[in-house]
Amino acid sequence: MSSHHRWHVKEKLAAYRHADPAFSQWANGYGVITHSEETQIRIVDMANELLVRGVVDNKAAVFSTLSALDKFCSLAMWLVVTMAYVRRPRLDGTALHAEDFKASPQGHVGGSLNMVPAYCGYLGINALMGITRGWVMGQGHCVAAIDACNVLIGNMTPQHADRYSLDEQGISQLCQDFYRYEVTGEGSPISPLGSHVNVHTAGGISEGGYLGFTELQYVHMPLPGERLVAFLSDGAFEEQRGSDWAARWWRAQDSGLVVPVMIANGRRIEQRSTMAQQGGVPWLTQHLQLNGFDVVRIDGRDPAAFVWAIWEMESRLEACANAVRRGEGSYPIPLHYVIAEAPKGFGFPGAGTNLAHNLPLGENPATNESARSAFNTAASALFVPTSQWQNIREPLRRHKTQQRPLERDHAMTRKHVTPISMIPGAWSPLKEQMSPMQAIDSFFVSLVKANPSLRVRIGNPDELASNRMQATLQHCKHRVFNPEPDLDEAIDGAIITALNEEAVAGAALANKGGINLVVSYEAFAVKMLGLMRQEIIFVRHQKVHGVAPAWHAIPFLLTSHTWENGKNEQSHQDPTLVEALWGEMSDTAVVRFPADANSAIACMRDCYQKKNEIHALVVPKTPMPVQLSAEQSEMMIQRGALRLSGAHECDVEIVVIGAFQLQQSQKAAQRLGAHGIQVSVTYLLEPARFREPRDKLERQYCSNPSPQSFGNPSTARIFVSHTRPEPIRGLLRQLDTGRSTAFLGYLNHGGTFDTSSMLFANRCSWLHIVARYAELASMPIEELLTVEEREALNGVGNIRDIVGA
Repeated sequence: MSSHHRWHVKEKLAAYRHADPAFSQWANGYGVITHSEETQIRIVDMANELLVRGVVDNKAAVFSTLSALDKFCSLAMWLVVTMAYVRRPRLDGTALHAEDFKASPQGHVGGSLNMVPAYCGYLGINALMGITRGWVMGQGHCVAAIDACNVLIGNMTPQHADRYSLDEQGISQLCQDFYRYEVTGEGSPISPLGSHVNVHTAGGISEGGYLGFTELQYVHMPLPGERLVAFLSDGAFEEQRGSDWAARWWRAQDSGLVVPVMIANGRRIEQRSTMAQQGGVPWLTQHLQLNGFDVVRIDGRDPAAFVWAIWEMESRLEACANAVRRGEGSYPIPLHYVIAEAPKGFGFPGAGTNLAHNLPLGENPATNESARSAFNTAASALFVPTSQWQNIREPLRRHKTQQRPLERDHAMTRKHVTPISMIPGAWSPLKEQMSPMQAIDSFFVSLVKANPSLRVRIGNPDELASNRMQATLQHCKHRVFNPEPDLDEAIDGAIITALNEEAVAGAALANKGGINLVVSYEAFAVKMLGLMRQEIIFVRHQKVHGVAPAWHAIPFLLTSHTWENGKNEQSHQDPTLVEALWGEMSDTAVVRFPADANSAIACMRDCYQKKNEIHALVVPKTPMPVQLSAEQSEMMIQRGALRLSGAHECDVEIVVIGAFQLQQSQKAAQRLGAHGIQVSVTYLLEPARFREPRDKLERQYCSNPSPQSFGNPSTARIFVSHTRPEPIRGLLRQLDTGRSTAFLGYLNHGGTFDTSSMLFANRCSWLHIVARYAELASMPIEELLTVEEREALNGVGNIRDIVGA
């Protein structure tokens, strides 16, 4: 701001203060909270516009609400530092003694202090406009800010409301529960408070423990008519690339209003952020503008600045959207973006230093007099007398009068989602050559057409067409600003395509109100694991506590997979993702291996009829014979496994996981059967259904090994798996008979191979299955294999022709 403009602003503000006592009272600030001249002018303009638009009856209501908000913010900051350091708080405002402090204080105090004005601004604009927006916070470790504000305003889940009353006992309980490490007999935390956003955090929809994932998701969260404020981290800017693209995805016709707010406090745990080192906020502003954002900088220490910013950013975005609707504007339109500047830990000693990330005092007040004195002095400046608590809460608690939900029940909690109208399966006849991915392609397009009211998001990091999803590509189209003629592109396309697996998976995971699909090469889907795991963990905790939302399960199609992608070297040959997902709870992280086109359709139909689950489906794109009828496919979904051939009583049972493994196992069964050996072939669609359950929910989901599905071998049981043998051996201990059981699978042998070579190199060919049976049964291999076949086992002759695939 130039000097002559500053002089003009000063005179205008002086006139406002003289004419309006309510404005003057607010403009004076409270405690550590002050209002810059720029913020004051912005608030005056906002108040005028709110009045003109009929949102408020008079401007005094705006200023009195903001005055209450200042005190509320200061009190919430006091509660944040008290939660971290204090065991026994005193609500009379007197100084604390050594015995009042915790022996081991904990908390991400600096970031939480910076989040208080931000969340207060969110509460303030909701109260002023009578609209409950959604919120999401990328820096989940700052949860103390959210919990402190929610306790003070009374926006709590039942678990918090039962424990945290606004008196000395309730606030003491809150402090004692913060970082309380005690555990129940079932292995759950005793405390409903977490170190990050958790299931008991009112309005929480994401843990935020994986820094940067909120940045990938927020723009895809709100449906039309909904509003979202996304609190983002400057540290995440260097942690996770892909957030730069958010402006590419927003469209007025299928997206609600979204306000991204970066808390720019300039420090990582041990050093300055990359942004700070490369030129600070001016550098970031230029970077964001080059990527399609309209950037506004505000004072991150002032809750009123956040109130104005949310109002202003929504107004700008609405104006742009209306211009597009009228035909006066076109995409791209800027995504309006707030950068809130503040020293980390503002309002407390140690602000702006490395210490501010965790415990800014440096020493424990319980044992250090200097730290105790510093705490008491700073806390006293933040504290608001209890006699004022009710008055400062009420302007923010007019939900009944305004007929709006509490912030804990904002739209993004997704308690109600439009049901999917399921379509019949387009089943293929037995023995027909059909790509399972192509079958899914036809099914998915039909499903989308049958559900026009549900928003579609397809995460695509690479090539849908090469993965046999051509119909989906033609119908749903890539989302772009300027579609090229004769290409599968559209301004409102549903396919989010970027060469970043996390970014496109985030689009689907964020679209909780719609139909979603993610398609990826199996090897590269490993990059999605952290994002998937964050979602799985959070919704699993919600299920445990009976408060799960209602979003439709999301399938992740892992194709161009380990066994059919041999030509692209070993980097493209990796079953790690599904092996890792077996570590998660199987009732929420569902891992399946369709055997053919019909079982693939059955998996998709079942997925879209489930709620709050992530389904990882390992699906071949290679055309292969249809082996299961519609009835068999749906039976296998229900049971998790199905015996395909042979009697219950047998000499050897071959248990198969994977479509190519099934083909090889059937060849092996044919050879063994030709020698009078009774063989049973069982297909194991969902191995984790037969694990040893780890808690009650998983026990309800998992099956015990069923005699309907599995054989009873007298000599041997051989597992032939798409995955590495070691994880499947550990997972299926209940089916392991000991010395008479063998596990075959991917042995980390790869290169430039075709499928036959991959099978042979990893000892999963039919030759190896037969040889393994001979070993388990103590039979001479010469009785089962010809000379040529035995030579092939040793790498002699035309191996690929013998193995086939």
